[in-house]
Amino acid sequence: MTVYSWAAGPTGILGTGSYLPEQVVPNETVAARAGVTAEWIERKTGVRERRYAAGHEAASDLAAAAAVRALADAGAEPDDLAWIVVATSTPDHPQPATAALVQHRIGAHRAAAFDVNAVCAGFVAALHTGAQLLAAPGPDGERRLALVIGTEVYSRIIDRSDRRTAPLFGDGAGAVVLGPVGEGRGLVGTGMRTDGHLHGLIGVTAGGSRAPASEKSVARGDHFFRMQGRAVRDFVERELPPAVAGTLTAFGLTAGQVDHFVPHQANGDMLRSVAGLLGLASARVHLPVDRHGNTGAASIPLALDHARRGAGPEGGRLRDGELVLLAGFGGGMTLGTTLLRWGR
Repeated sequence: MTVYSWAAGPTGILGTGSYLPEQVVPNETVAARAGVTAEWIERKTGVRERRYAAGHEAASDLAAAAAVRALADAGAEPDDLAWIVVATSTPDHPQPATAALVQHRIGAHRAAAFDVNAVCAGFVAALHTGAQLLAAPGPDGERRLALVIGTEVYSRIIDRSDRRTAPLFGDGAGAVVLGPVGEGRGLVGTGMRTDGHLHGLIGVTAGGSRAPASEKSVARGDHFFRMQGRAVRDFVERELPPAVAGTLTAFGLTAGQVDHFVPHQANGDMLRSVAGLLGLASARVHLPVDRHGNTGAASIPLALDHARRGAGPEGGRLRDGELVLLAGFGGGMTLGTTLLRWGR
């Protein structure tokens, strides 16, 4: 069952930012380890290259770099933040929350901080959470902003010999600053659902309380990310079209009114296939997956920052008043869609 939630009050995106590690990893490098060809990777996934974090970089480092850029874009300071919500499935540590490390790194000492894990749907969940937190004014009516970040370092949990995952995934972070916007602008609402009976399609089986890391688990490769690619693709092709249609209907909008579609950058070939099933003929589809691969919870804010700044062949900045549809889907299996009216 899909749960729909209206955004409370005119809360929208004031600024965006992203960060990609310096190390560019081309298909040729990945193909050699995975037993495939560079041409096969591009044909099957749409990915040409991805980025891997440096040895000293963790999820919080990438997140902090994206956060600083988003704050600058919004014209905001760290002390303006009341909340920091980080979406990640590759945290620095099992605990504390990666958001706490980000808060410290950027000097947002007045902000409360916590993590959200809905895997590749995490940014949609975090964005809606941040907007709802801002709905209640502070005790003294001061300006309150929220920083929402998606950050992943998948290169640390990928089996480089696994052709089902290694060609797809990369590292990166994207961030947005949420705050009050003008009437008729900002988040419209969100629809989310979880099909928990399919939780086995995506996951890392070792390292948690059910199967703590051990010599045996490491030897078996249980700490690596695993995915049943064909079944995941079937899920997306089956469930994303009705999810998009349901969210549009719930909030009184139509597919023809959507100006921009920013999906989770799961697989370029799959996304081009499913885009034709969504009825978004007039929408510009943003697919920078070829440049950074699947970056999990970071992929939507990364793509949104591309769209915001007009980077890449998909072109054009987001314009005031345009309707933007975000769609995330990933392990759980969880699927989330958010509608927002662009502008401050």
